[in-house]
Amino acid sequence: MQMMSRNVLLNMELEEDDDEDGDIGDVPDSRRPFLAPHSLLPSGLVLENFDQTIVCSTFGPLENQQDFRTPEFEEFNGKPDSLYFTDGQRRIDFVLVYEDETKKETNKKGTNEKQRRKRQAYESNLICHGLQLEATRSVSDDKLVFVKVHAPWEVLCTYAEIMHIKLPLKPNDLKTRSPFHTLNWFTKVLSVNESVIKPEQEFFTAPFEKSRMNDFYIQDRDSFFNPATRSRIVYFILSRVKYQVMNNVNKFGINRLVSSGIYKAAFPLHDCKFNYESEDPNCPSERYLLYREWAHPRSIYKKQPLDLIRKYYGEKIGIYFAWLGYYTQMLLLAAVVGVACFLYGYFSQDNCSWSKEVCNPDIGGQILMCPQCDKLCPFWRLNVTCESSKKLCIFDSFGTLVFAVFMGVWVTLFLEFWKRRQAELEYEWDTVELQQEEQARPEYEAQCNHVEEERIPFTACGKCIRVTLCASAVFFWILLIIASVIGIIVYRLSVFIVFSATLPTNPNGTDPIQKYLTPQMATSITASIISFIIIMILNTIYERVAIMITNFELPRTQTDYENSLTMKMFLFQFVNYYSSCFYIAFFKGKFVGYPGDPVYWLGKYRNEECDPGGCLLELTTQLTIIMGGKAIWNNIQEVLLPWVMNLIGRYQRVSGSENITPRWEQDYHLQPMGKLGLFYEYLEMIIQFGFVTLFVASFPLAPLLALVNNILEIRVDAWKLTTQYRRMVPEKARDIGAWQPIMQGIAILAVVTNAMIIAFTSDMIPRLVYYWSFSIPPYGDHSTYTMDGYINNTLSVFNITDFKNADKENPYIGLGNYTLCRYRDFRNPPGHPQEYKHNIYYWHVIAAKLAFIIVMEHIIYSVKFFISYAIPDVSKITKSKIKREKYLTQKLLHESHLKDLTKNMGLIAERMGEVVDNSVRPKLE
Repeated sequence: MQMMSRNVLLNMELEEDDDEDGDIGDVPDSRRPFLAPHSLLPSGLVLENFDQTIVCSTFGPLENQQDFRTPEFEEFNGKPDSLYFTDGQRRIDFVLVYEDETKKETNKKGTNEKQRRKRQAYESNLICHGLQLEATRSVSDDKLVFVKVHAPWEVLCTYAEIMHIKLPLKPNDLKTRSPFHTLNWFTKVLSVNESVIKPEQEFFTAPFEKSRMNDFYIQDRDSFFNPATRSRIVYFILSRVKYQVMNNVNKFGINRLVSSGIYKAAFPLHDCKFNYESEDPNCPSERYLLYREWAHPRSIYKKQPLDLIRKYYGEKIGIYFAWLGYYTQMLLLAAVVGVACFLYGYFSQDNCSWSKEVCNPDIGGQILMCPQCDKLCPFWRLNVTCESSKKLCIFDSFGTLVFAVFMGVWVTLFLEFWKRRQAELEYEWDTVELQQEEQARPEYEAQCNHVEEERIPFTACGKCIRVTLCASAVFFWILLIIASVIGIIVYRLSVFIVFSATLPTNPNGTDPIQKYLTPQMATSITASIISFIIIMILNTIYERVAIMITNFELPRTQTDYENSLTMKMFLFQFVNYYSSCFYIAFFKGKFVGYPGDPVYWLGKYRNEECDPGGCLLELTTQLTIIMGGKAIWNNIQEVLLPWVMNLIGRYQRVSGSENITPRWEQDYHLQPMGKLGLFYEYLEMIIQFGFVTLFVASFPLAPLLALVNNILEIRVDAWKLTTQYRRMVPEKARDIGAWQPIMQGIAILAVVTNAMIIAFTSDMIPRLVYYWSFSIPPYGDHSTYTMDGYINNTLSVFNITDFKNADKENPYIGLGNYTLCRYRDFRNPPGHPQEYKHNIYYWHVIAAKLAFIIVMEHIIYSVKFFISYAIPDVSKITKSKIKREKYLTQKLLHESHLKDLTKNMGLIAERMGEVVDNSVRPKLE
């Protein structure tokens, strides 16, 4: 009987370990994950507690042991929608899938036998922890075995107390009236039909305690713990149960077993098919309701059923869709203003005098521009860029400035109002005190030492070393991205020479290519496509690196783990996605010198210049390609890929039709969610948020494109979750985690980037300086303020014989019978006492640009900080609700405690009275 008082752990110290997933789950014998208290276990079977040393069983050769407690095998009962064991009483809370080792091809190392013993030890320990298991073979593939897991009432109660799960005390009878009740006639059209998805009943809740079970609202034991809570509890146990000891190191957890191939999958069940209601009248068919009222295209105009999403998938997925829906609503306002600014630029382009000068054959057609590269690039006429200058008038207008200021305020309003909405959801979904309840990750617990009654996995010095190594790794990968960006720049410089020599540069042809595909445009488009491909490749590699770094860092809770991983991934993605845009906006064409003394990269490649109309149009092109490429790539990856994989899986099944396949087997053939869960869903939206805010001064239609994409994204993500993927383990979350401070950082940076785009990338400031200072005396010749002569005034003159670099041959000799050419800069002409030095116009423009940036930043930051101060993070109504509910909950528990105390005192008094009566009565007699 001694061996039955301990876990069944495989003692394989002399055998070779065949796990393939590193050190996750490997812990020394003195460091172990949490185990259940003794009161949970069946009679006569006690597991060692966390703080005690595990002594492995010593009962002979493992292959001869008969001490494994294995699940019973049952045949499928023919009910495809059943969510219960074959007895029809015990609900299936989780499913484990493995391939029968006896039917695999045996290899020379005997790996199949090792895997079988590890699995049996793990299942035996699950049973020791109070879980009930039932195994059923697949109806379509005899090799597959499905182990159904059920948590009985005692297990659920024990772990609900351990996990501090809040459960109902009493129905909440506090009535709240919507401030928009007068608009019910309008919102009813957009809302979910309450006759189909009924509103959830609200309760006063408190962390569950077995000793106070009578205080909780338990009308039916089977429904007291909803399916999502049951799955959470079972997964908590599955991730902490051990299965092997090797070299004095314990191995534990379902995640490790799945990653090493011992189990093929582990997941909770969907409650029915997505397109049909369950045949079981007791099943609520919530998956079907979600598909019908949320994921189906006909519901695209309706509000999301957030309460049902949260109930079925958990708070973490619920908060994501709540945030995405709120972000999409706020984009509507930004899109309207952006379209208005775009239309203003579009209809006012005919009044764009500087574009007219470019296109005028007598002005732009007579201006000879200097070659933009050495030897291969010819001299060219300014009116070649006529079409691009017309397009630039649309985006480089006064409306752009107005929209940039508006977006600086809009992003603050969005973040502040989202905080209020998030606080409301915390109250409604009962996650206000979630941070205090969250359990440590099993990987963290496994590495803990006891130091002054605190559980810490490493010393302060060890933590410092880990943080330093992790930061160094992240920094290395960021440098790798920067190196790839430099490679793209070198590509731009080299391929521009080729395009300049091959593409036509005269505007006389009727072919649209001759009109639109300039060497600058061709270089920009091809470089953007190559940059996008490199982004996708580096992203795939870095994901694995970031996970390895975060695992090594060993965060305490799952929230800490996800936040740490999020920050690492976003820093990488920020440089990955935005580096090319920052280059075009702030570096391209800024350090080129002048034709007589050009700047060379690596002593070979001449630094590329902006189009005479500026780099703003090229930045717009870059944003369009990256945003469009991301949208297409993500749709292929998120929709087409799982759909095709599921389609292939259906055709590869050996036998059996869909209507006789059990629920667990149908779910197994769906696609699993990735290890990062919703990370890429958030990342996609945050990257988009960055494009919408950081570079919106160059592309006012970005919010409109984001709005259209997000309306589809919500339904695509909903369709994907409800139809193509297995049900995720429901998880708690009170907010969107590290994405909130990331968005705040982007919002602050967006003010600077948009101010600098307007100042340094667009030509708005030079035009204003010319209009107010250099069009009239003493610098100009016009009697009134005008834009006439702007192009001629902003193009400097160069004598082709004044090439100064003695190490290089004059690249302009032999390209034509020309002596003078023009280039885009503010420099003195040849023959001037300070020839080719910056002129007075240049210094006026620099001063105006710096003044504009300072004024714009201070104004917008002042407005942002005022708005942040004026709008509290939690509304007064929500604060009062939280306080009142907390008070009523405490009062309810206190009254219940007093009632129990009074009852106990009454019983004690009654017994004392009986004792006194019994002792007095004989004396009286």
